Amino acid sequence: MTISPSFAHDAADRLAVVEALYRFTAGIDLRDNNLLASSLAENAVSDFRPAAAKAGFEYPVIEGRDDIVSALTTSLANLDTTHSVSNPRVTIHEDTARMDVLVEAQHVPRNDPSRYYLMKNRYDVELKRNGDLWVIIRNTVDNVWRSGDIGVLSGI
Repeated sequence: MTISPSFAHDAADRLAVVEALYRFTAGIDLRDNNLLASSLAENAVSDFRPAAAKAGFEYPVIEGRDDIVSALTTSLANLDTTHSVSNPRVTIHEDTARMDVLVEAQHVPRNDPSRYYLMKNRYDVELKRNGDLWVIIRNTVDNVWRSGDIGVLSGI
């Protein structure tokens, strides 16, 4: 079977779009601010409000790569996190893309690993091509389900 060049290019772009989210989640989990920043456009927007509302707390929309990195680094400083990405559905139109994807995020206090807060979220991610990479320009996070101790997220 011969694969057409356009199919191979489309598959490579789809993988590169998903890889942007892998950089985002790995940057959080590994506390690697450079990796996290590499996933975001300079003027990126992070909207966690829908997920936060379902979990019973408020979280502001954050604008700008540096502010997003700083906010995530600060709010998760006392937690170990693991993110698992699954079921990405990607659509590409020229140099922009959109991805609907499930992300499971486990949060465990560094000083008390017996507690946790687990969230299964749906990410609606908008991306743009930036040279050889794709970067996130907007990420809206909604929650599907959650379990555990919500106090873990607030540091209680």
